[in-house]
Amino acid sequence: MGEDNFDQLAFPDWHPARSPRDTFFLDGRRVLRTETSPSQIHVMQQQEPPIYMVSIGRVYRRDEITPTRFPIFHQFEGLAVDRNITLADLKGTLLHVMRALFGPDRAVRFRTHFFPFTEPSIEPDVSCPICSGAGCRTCKFSGWIEMGGAGMVDPAVFENVGLDPEEWSGFAFGCGLERSAQLRYGIPEIRPFWESDLRVLTQF
Repeated sequence: MGEDNFDQLAFPDWHPARSPRDTFFLDGRRVLRTETSPSQIHVMQQQEPPIYMVSIGRVYRRDEITPTRFPIFHQFEGLAVDRNITLADLKGTLLHVMRALFGPDRAVRFRTHFFPFTEPSIEPDVSCPICSGAGCRTCKFSGWIEMGGAGMVDPAVFENVGLDPEEWSGFAFGCGLERSAQLRYGIPEIRPFWESDLRVLTQF
């Protein structure tokens, strides 16, 4: 439902994700989810903190097909809600995930960003495995590939699910599975994961 995908996650009315140009609408209220973040809402509504969860699911966006983007992909989502959680906890968790996925030699950086449901918000980038950071078509000649979104849970989200933001803090992050596989194995294009070529798919 649009309520879970947007309203409970504190998306303002003007946010471009609410537009049919960005999101697949089934009717006036129902959408194909744009991220796995609504699972955070469901868990926080059903369970008292502390909460430590991971969810995996398919999501849909009206994205242009590029070497690293596709309109359908799978996302894994992490959420931690407890007392005294900080941004340092989030960065340490993400760094551990990136090291586990890509090894100790791959460079990782964090950039500030904006997401309606986290504040502050960051994006982790990983050095491009195709060009080793020199710049190529896959990384848009930047040497880096963005891995997803992350940040500290916005107090408005806690209030939407009936939790006191003065008592609880938390972080959330989401990363694409196909892009993670693309970076892990040095595949220049994300499209082979969706082209049903068994010569490619059976390798994974």
